[in-house]
Amino acid sequence: MLVVEKAKALALKLNNPNRVLDSIPTAKSLEVRGTQIVVTPHRLDEVKVLRNLGIKAPSPILHYYDWPGQHTPFDHQRETAAFLTLNHRCLVLNEIGTGKTQSALWAADYLIKTKKVKKVLILSPLSTLERVWGDGIFTGLVHRRFVVLHGTAEKRLKLLRTEADFYIINHDGFPIIKDECHGMFDLVIVDEAAVLRNPSTQRFKIFRKWIDNNPHVRLWLMTGTPTPNAPTDAWALAKLVGSPHLTKTFTAFREQVMMKIGQWKFVPRPEAVDIVKHILQPAVRFTRDECFDLPETIIQTRQVELTAEQKKHYTQMLRHFVTEVSQDTARGGTITAVNEAVKIQKLVQVACGVAYGDDGQNIEIDCSPRINLVKEVIEEAGEKVILFVPLTGTLHLLEKELSKHWSVGVVNGEVSSTQRNKVFHDFQYGTDPHVLIAHPGTMAHGLTLTTASTIIWYGPINSNEVYVQANGRIERIGKKRVSNVIHIEATDLEHKMYERLKNKQKLQGLLLDLIKEQTQR
Repeated sequence: MLVVEKAKALALKLNNPNRVLDSIPTAKSLEVRGTQIVVTPHRLDEVKVLRNLGIKAPSPILHYYDWPGQHTPFDHQRETAAFLTLNHRCLVLNEIGTGKTQSALWAADYLIKTKKVKKVLILSPLSTLERVWGDGIFTGLVHRRFVVLHGTAEKRLKLLRTEADFYIINHDGFPIIKDECHGMFDLVIVDEAAVLRNPSTQRFKIFRKWIDNNPHVRLWLMTGTPTPNAPTDAWALAKLVGSPHLTKTFTAFREQVMMKIGQWKFVPRPEAVDIVKHILQPAVRFTRDECFDLPETIIQTRQVELTAEQKKHYTQMLRHFVTEVSQDTARGGTITAVNEAVKIQKLVQVACGVAYGDDGQNIEIDCSPRINLVKEVIEEAGEKVILFVPLTGTLHLLEKELSKHWSVGVVNGEVSSTQRNKVFHDFQYGTDPHVLIAHPGTMAHGLTLTTASTIIWYGPINSNEVYVQANGRIERIGKKRVSNVIHIEATDLEHKMYERLKNKQKLQGLLLDLIKEQTQR
């Protein structure tokens, strides 16, 4: 097979040319130097027919697309995008940190460019609406328009009527727009599609009904962890993409992959993994180990909203600081560096959910969205995770919440050196703990914890040195995988703190800069 890029054609030397000539009306037979060849346009429709005939023709995106944006695609991203262009409904099972978001955006952009798709709907977690998908389009597809459907139901429906190429909404926002968007989209991308793994939930039933009623819609389900709890999690995802290998009912599939060992207890059968691989088709999967051209470390940002209680305290405290600065300025003074660090810490405490009262007691503030986001990321990672928590009160709150779902180890200033060493050893060499919750200051030097390749920062800190050294726990000799560092943020202050930490800039003057912005609004 020869790709003739100038002519946008494929030239094939075949034993049975009529098989292609009879199947592709646009194909032609030519004789070149005494050899019979078949020439066909190199377009998506022709490539799909060739592949159905067992001829592995490459997707046109690999030859005629300019891959716009700030970044050059990695090889696995090109292959993922190519796979997506050729499959009407399929799964992307690439691991976290492999850049599957941009792969999907490039593939969608190509389909829009070739008039196969007009409008795209993206369903994703709240934390990735703006910072992952919005930023991906803003920096990677500057020629495309997008709108984030977030807010009240009325606002979402109004935004839905905005003219754009991409519409981004959280999973639980979809029921609000489902009736209004019937027939509106040609492609739906579901990020972290494992949220649809339970076929008994309203979330799954509503989405499946909509997809069934819109058979023309392309559907790409994306998740690095399709079976986070049990092999049975795969059934719903396979059902949505119409896997040809799937049992008709969930019960029948459970019988295939699980053994009943008690009245209510099931355990996976030895062959369950192979069965899951068989039914999760068509699919593409790249692990980070297979992506040799990835950078050493990938830093991601996940946004979360403050609760009403947090907003109240955060706004009051920030307003107080604005007033304080105004009074100081009137007297010719400023907030000192020491005082500024204390004030920043108070704002971060509120954002993280546990503030310290004047009497030294912990005051818990509802921060359930932030905790739920941590759980989502741990599940998404699918492997051991280090969670850095800069506040002791918050650390204990997280220990209580996360230990309901995973084995947890805790290290902070209250833990003896003997116990710390045991926790570190068990985390690096044992099965448990699955999650290591630590104050970053206790893990800044010397440790090797390469069994984890994902670090979550629950909140920012005020020390560049500690930030760099803490991240270095998984950047050691013996490291086997690309590292993921995930920043969780809810406020402008936290975003600015993380940016300065990433760029190794001093945090001095940060609060004053933020206050100036507040007063100018």
